[in-house]
Amino acid sequence: MWSGPRNLSTALMYAFAARGDCAAWDEPFYAAYLARTGLAHPMAEEIRAAGLFDPAEVAAALRADPPEGRAHVYQKHMCQHMIAGMPRDWMADVTNVFLIRHPARVLASFASKYEAAGLEDIGFLQQAELFDEVAEREGKAPIVIDSNDIRDAPEAMLRALCAALKIEFHQEMLRWPAGPKPYDGVWAPVWYKAVHGSTGFAGREGPLPELSGAYAATAEAALPAYEKLKAHRLRAG
Repeated sequence: MWSGPRNLSTALMYAFAARGDCAAWDEPFYAAYLARTGLAHPMAEEIRAAGLFDPAEVAAALRADPPEGRAHVYQKHMCQHMIAGMPRDWMADVTNVFLIRHPARVLASFASKYEAAGLEDIGFLQQAELFDEVAEREGKAPIVIDSNDIRDAPEAMLRALCAALKIEFHQEMLRWPAGPKPYDGVWAPVWYKAVHGSTGFAGREGPLPELSGAYAATAEAALPAYEKLKAHRLRAG
């Protein structure tokens, strides 16, 4: 599952993990990304210490079979982590899905935690690039799902997503226990407070947030990439 930050990505990971037949891996390339960029993200030292920082090791692990007793693995990836030097050949061995959200919503949420947020940090351009790579290799557009549609109609959209993935929908995907999860990344205390308080998907979102200055310009620059993928988004029914 390819997305940017603050994009319903953790809630969707929880939904798949709640199935019982699906293991979850939270942002496999995060430690490698921080090791290569040196970015001062919250808890950067802890993240580098806890994760695999060799991209080749990450790629090899992403190709591995599901752990015993599980039929599937849900890989929650951040598009902005796929900088130069990160391997992409492993993507041919998995099913790639693209989770999108309007850039104004992403930026308003992300900037509240990371004030230096810019276009490279929110992943839209990288997401469009990855989408094009997958589409060219497979000869068709990969699956795209909009977080706003999920929040509007969780069951209908998750049923549609499971059908597109050719897996059975499980009713358990709509609920999960509150609190931290054993598969959360070490960065969860900074970023996952709201989702830890949840037991299911939040309701419909309100009007788009109003941005100003550099944030408004960044959202505007990201909009074409969002609209490009949105044209392919999955619909219920």
